[in-house]
Amino acid sequence: MKILHKIVELSLDNPKKLLSIYGVITLLFLAQFSKITVDTDPENMLFEKEPARVIHDEMKKEFALHDSIIVGVVDESNTNGVFTPQTLNNIAAISEEIMKIDGVIARDLISPTTTDDIRGGGGTLVIEPLMRKGVKDEQEALAIRDAALANPVLKDMLISADGRAIAIAVPIKAKNQSYRIATEIEKIVDKHKGSEDYHITGLPVAEDTFGIEMFRQMAISAPLAGLIIFLLMFFFFRRLSIISAPMIVAMVSIIWAMGFLIGAGNTVHIMSSMIPIFLMPIAVVDSIHILSEFYDDYGKTCERKKTFLGVMDKLMTPMIYTSITSSVGFISLALTPIPPVKVFGAFVAFGIMSAWFLTITLIPAFIMLMPERYMKGFGRQDTGPDRMTAIQEALGHFSTKRSGLIVGLTLLVVIFSAYGISLTVVNDNPVYWFNKDHRIRVADKVLNSHFGGTYMAYLVLEGKEDGVMKSPEVMNYIEKLQDKISSIEAVGKTTSIADVVKKIGFELRDQAKGSDVIPQSSEAVAQFLFLYEMSGDPDDLYHLVDPIYKKANIWVHLKRGDNIDMKRVIEETRTFMDENKPPAGIKADWAGLTYINVIWQDKMVAGMLKALIGSFVMVFFIMTALFRSAIWGAISMVPLTVTITFIYGLVGFTGKSFDMPIAILSALTLGLSVDFAIHLVQRARQIYSENKDWDKTIDLLYEEPVRAIIRNAVVIAIGFTPLFLASLVPYQTVGFFMAAIMAISGFMTLAVLPAMMNMMKNRIKM
Repeated sequence: MKILHKIVELSLDNPKKLLSIYGVITLLFLAQFSKITVDTDPENMLFEKEPARVIHDEMKKEFALHDSIIVGVVDESNTNGVFTPQTLNNIAAISEEIMKIDGVIARDLISPTTTDDIRGGGGTLVIEPLMRKGVKDEQEALAIRDAALANPVLKDMLISADGRAIAIAVPIKAKNQSYRIATEIEKIVDKHKGSEDYHITGLPVAEDTFGIEMFRQMAISAPLAGLIIFLLMFFFFRRLSIISAPMIVAMVSIIWAMGFLIGAGNTVHIMSSMIPIFLMPIAVVDSIHILSEFYDDYGKTCERKKTFLGVMDKLMTPMIYTSITSSVGFISLALTPIPPVKVFGAFVAFGIMSAWFLTITLIPAFIMLMPERYMKGFGRQDTGPDRMTAIQEALGHFSTKRSGLIVGLTLLVVIFSAYGISLTVVNDNPVYWFNKDHRIRVADKVLNSHFGGTYMAYLVLEGKEDGVMKSPEVMNYIEKLQDKISSIEAVGKTTSIADVVKKIGFELRDQAKGSDVIPQSSEAVAQFLFLYEMSGDPDDLYHLVDPIYKKANIWVHLKRGDNIDMKRVIEETRTFMDENKPPAGIKADWAGLTYINVIWQDKMVAGMLKALIGSFVMVFFIMTALFRSAIWGAISMVPLTVTITFIYGLVGFTGKSFDMPIAILSALTLGLSVDFAIHLVQRARQIYSENKDWDKTIDLLYEEPVRAIIRNAVVIAIGFTPLFLASLVPYQTVGFFMAAIMAISGFMTLAVLPAMMNMMKNRIKM
């Protein structure tokens, strides 16, 4: 520690040089911000060579599938729903203009004017667009409705079963263009719409919109949180000039961390965008400890340098260890197999250590440069016990007099919380990142109540030989597989090549009852498909089957994008295929954004559990090394253990899903919960070593040291309440749990930890 104390002295003696150096470094990091690139694509939660992602990418290429924005047209007021001449003509005009938007794949747009219907008569097959431009009357409009509802491929995908809604699927070249394209679609809709309602949704636009709004929210929430922290510190320390230093430390730490992240060539993902929110409280924790001690001690001597060196003698050891343990909590995220989470953890850890070093160097330099007039009247005046001191003393006496009761109640809380953890459900859905009244979430609810589902997954079947998908045996198996998948509660519709073949047979036989069946021979199936290829666009078929008929693609429409729903579909499909073996050695693989979300979330949860256990063990060893005692190391882990257990038990009891923000908060919980414990235990041992009297130690402990912990807990807990009002749910989650973590870990440290120490005072060496 001698070298650290030497660094502090150099900072006190050379403040101008130090601040100049930091100014240059900060400008260099700030210059990196011009290189920023944003990434909200959940596919990048997986490595590019991840098998599930490789299969997904191959499937998109083989079947010419694209991520799509869904535009829903709904009319609940009209008897005929959306099937009126005016509404259909509006849809035609809107579809035509959408195809002109840059980034839209016009040839694959799915709308009434671009989608082919299969019709027949007299043994012939006619394939033509469902709707021509310029619908003249109600009779023509209703004929379009009836034709669409008679087509199993179009029903519940393009047209709702009740005839009150039509969907336009807008394929896009890149997901990161979704927000821009959706905005342009809104302008087109405003120009042409009538009395009907329009809704825009889909996973790509939800994810890209979140990315845009995320940065807007960050621009509001981070400064607002900083402002409240600033005001709370002013309440405690009464000097604007003094409390500017911790805020500068926090801002510089954030600039360094984000500048390093961007300069190192990393994209700013959803996770890394939250670095300022996570780093802000941790960056000011050490500063508040220093200012609290400095505030209490300065009035005794009114000598800045002497007071500061005395403060650092008391705080240097706990500060370095709290910073290391907090960093360990985040650096452990490198154990997760999720690239953005690895980046997030690494650069938060860098920011934490930067904040620590800035705290022990920049704050003393800043204070030394302040004019003497700013220091007049600063510091705690010895005017006798005040209300805060009385509360602290009462808490200390209660903790030692009722030790058994406190520890017993804590054990009950742990048991109760453990049961809550057993109720936790791992789940996520990007649409849930928005408030319930957000337009995307409203659109999601409305459209999924009308259609088969706006969430897509694809079950790709592959045989061993070319042409195997023309086999009636395989076709019938696909049909049975569809029936099974369609029976699952979350699934609204499935579509496959079998549906097309049955529709062709139905039309060729003049819609005779019972004719919508799979032909009995491969030759008949091949003939039906050949007729389709000759009469229409074969590329339409190739969304459902590859050109050599070795692979088939079953479209699965889900009404909800929850991971638990997709997992249920996967599990029940696997069970069906295990019990009903596919013919011709067919194998199956899943693809689609909804499926990809399941894969990365499963990996994230498993990785976070591994990271939490790993960091917990590492922190225990660090505590043992600090206190040179495994028993003291274990005692100092109690606030951390109870806080984590309680927080995740609360998640289970409230029914909130264990999602990405909740998972990441475990690292923050570890870092902040152990901070207070280290300071309390270290100061208790220091004080006891000086007087060898436990009762006196408690009295002294519940003065300056406890006051600093209370100030920290209050500043951070209240400082992040503005996040409760954020428009994005992950920010609300972070705000609530930040406050809860500080309140619980603060109480555990100030009440339970001394109670345990009191019960064991005669059994362990202080």
